[in-house]
Amino acid sequence: MHKRVVTLGEVLMRLTTTSNDRFEQSDTYAVHFGGAEANVAISLANWNISTAHITAFPDHTIGKAAFSYLRKHGVDTDYIKLSDGRMGLYFLENGVMQRSSKIIYDRFDSVFSKLDPALFNWDEILEGTDWFHWTGITPAISASAAQLCLDAVSSAQKLGITISGDINYRRNLWQYRKSPLEIMPELINKSNVIIGGLTDFENCLGISAKSYEEGCKKVQQKYPSVHTLSNTHREIISATYNKLSAILWKNEKLQVSKIYDMENIVDRIGGGDAFMAGLIYGLLHQEDKEALEFAVASSVLKHGILGDSNLVSVEEVKQLVQGDNTGRLLR
Repeated sequence: MHKRVVTLGEVLMRLTTTSNDRFEQSDTYAVHFGGAEANVAISLANWNISTAHITAFPDHTIGKAAFSYLRKHGVDTDYIKLSDGRMGLYFLENGVMQRSSKIIYDRFDSVFSKLDPALFNWDEILEGTDWFHWTGITPAISASAAQLCLDAVSSAQKLGITISGDINYRRNLWQYRKSPLEIMPELINKSNVIIGGLTDFENCLGISAKSYEEGCKKVQQKYPSVHTLSNTHREIISATYNKLSAILWKNEKLQVSKIYDMENIVDRIGGGDAFMAGLIYGLLHQEDKEALEFAVASSVLKHGILGDSNLVSVEEVKQLVQGDNTGRLLR
């Protein structure tokens, strides 16, 4: 049966220094578009899942270019709003070896941050939808974005749609006189699948634990609608050499993935979104352990692709899970 997934969140224009230059060296920037939730939608669209992304763009040429970017990758853009205002930006300086990557955000007062929640009929948008996905970035941006996210999650819950949330706690985003503990618990209480680690549980839910298993048990005791929790584990040897694995908690059981060596990383931005997309795809089509392995392999492949989006096929992910064709020249 054909599946449909709806995602909600801001899309930013990314400006990346070229040739591994530092900001103070660079006079040329490569342009990409990306956003945590939109990256998930693009991955899933690439895997033959019907996706729609909900956001807003400025009504000018750059906004329309971002609009076209989503449409080019097969994402339904019918509910995206165009209005006066600015596009959110971020600047990326990719790290190499022991030099860390740097990101500078310039997203204040963007069109998305001022979006009127009343513009959206969520019952109409979510009709025929199997899964709705949000992240903790959206409710951190502004009061109106937080309300928009709550409206969407509430409608999805009422319609019996599976809801996933990547908590994605980012301290610097919460600037509108609300704390995560005032906003996030209500959103998580309506969700079913949560991506987050122990730090996220503490900052967004006030839950402290010594182990991931203990943390998951405490989350489920307080928020019984959450039936699945997962998180990646990244060991950083250098900016361009990491090791990646993940864990998944469901039905009182902790599943652990294989560990991947990722040498010569091209671009780690969007790696977590690739994991999220892989987990959604896996949980829609596979058993839990298979879904976890699919998600990790999806994220690993993203680290070899420039830009925010994970432009790989289901077959490529499955081949990596099975250990087939790794790094070979395919003719």
